[in-house]
Amino acid sequence: MQRILSAIIACCFFISCNNGTEQKPADTTAATPAETKAGQSGVKDDQSQKNVVQIAIGSKDHTTLVTAIQAASLVDALSNAGPFTVFAPTNEAFNKLPAGTVEGLLKPEKKDDLTDILQYHVSVGVFKPESFTEGEVIGQVNGGNVTLTKKDGKWMVNGTATIIASIPASNGIIHVIDGVLLPPPAAK
Repeated sequence: MQRILSAIIACCFFISCNNGTEQKPADTTAATPAETKAGQSGVKDDQSQKNVVQIAIGSKDHTTLVTAIQAASLVDALSNAGPFTVFAPTNEAFNKLPAGTVEGLLKPEKKDDLTDILQYHVSVGVFKPESFTEGEVIGQVNGGNVTLTKKDGKWMVNGTATIIASIPASNGIIHVIDGVLLPPPAAK
């Protein structure tokens, strides 16, 4: 009798543990380590308006800028919500720099200098051309300032780079410029 009782208890235990549900195989679609390290730039969305980085990546005239942003590890920062105003030099603008300048700045040991220059092209906030004022000073992410002036009906940045187009983005605005902005030397 005790044997039958033990068998019944064992059967009840087995049945209650299995409770009729199927066990599913483990989820094999887990993110790989490379996928889990992606920041905001890793979000895939083909429906929404593009952010400043996505617009630059899609522009054949900004391949040098995109390479520099990647080398300075700023892709995720500029893909975030912002809002940002980006003064985006064209490839031609970079070509105006002395020979070897861009290549030198892309070296790993020059990452801090490259980051400083790129951050001098970015403001927090959205500054639209219709709101610009003559002599307006805008603070840049690197701590420097740029000054807007109007010459021959066109807006200039620091008197050296002309804004040739303005493109709205999901996280700010891009002003395409025909010159590279170089931050003033740090005060010692």
